[in-house]
Amino acid sequence: MPGPQPATAYTHGHQEAVLRSHRSRTAADSAGYLLAELRPGQALLDVGCGPGTITADLAELVGPGGRVVAVDTSAEVLEQAAGYVAGRGLANVVFELADVHELPYRDGEFDVVHAHQVLQHVADPVAALREMGRVTAPGGLVAARDVDYATMTWFPQAPALERWLELYRRTARANGGEPDAGRRLLSWARAAGLTDVTASTGTWTFATPERREWWAGMWADRVTGTAFGRTAVERGFAEPAELEQIAAGWREWSAAEDGWFSMIHGEILARVGAERPGR
Repeated sequence: MPGPQPATAYTHGHQEAVLRSHRSRTAADSAGYLLAELRPGQALLDVGCGPGTITADLAELVGPGGRVVAVDTSAEVLEQAAGYVAGRGLANVVFELADVHELPYRDGEFDVVHAHQVLQHVADPVAALREMGRVTAPGGLVAARDVDYATMTWFPQAPALERWLELYRRTARANGGEPDAGRRLLSWARAAGLTDVTASTGTWTFATPERREWWAGMWADRVTGTAFGRTAVERGFAEPAELEQIAAGWREWSAAEDGWFSMIHGEILARVGAERPGR
């Protein structure tokens, strides 16, 4: 088992504006590439589960008879996730604090190990994937999906959004993460010793008035009221007044009748062989 790894600061933070986004996610819109591989009775590890909405969907797909272990590094977020899952009437999920670089599980304990939007934030994504592979049973799957910020594109043009994207990528890298993780997943998986890897992509698009308003409002709040904005100011990358201008730019963009925003997510499914990574 690998030794402890340096922690990477979570650029978004766990403020309400961030969790509002995370709570909107479902297995259908965030793990569609994996769903055909899930069966009742499987054991699944959900790494970086956040508020538990994807976790709950996955738990329904592997139950009855299956079990899900959901891990995160925030006890507060795990408590929220446990409450959400209980509200869905699911009894096959347990929640535990854990670091993906050093998972407290035995070799081959899970049939599926899943991580959504996690590897872009970790200190060592290759080590994380190696560890995910270690706890996956022979014939099981490692599944990961991460956005690629450099692919984010929109219309009409908005200088405030261009500045936002530049600022976010700079801040995330200063925190030790890789915001353009999506394009690197295949490479990271191969470097981790995972050889039977299928790579794919998925997209999110915000083009209706309701979705534009939700997406832009969420990011306007993130810029001015979460760890991302505070870190950007603390590191000298931006001034508070500029963050307010960026937030206003998000809201202005969302009001455009022809407004459109889209991004690519990289996805990998890695089938683990008898000789698992990390052994």
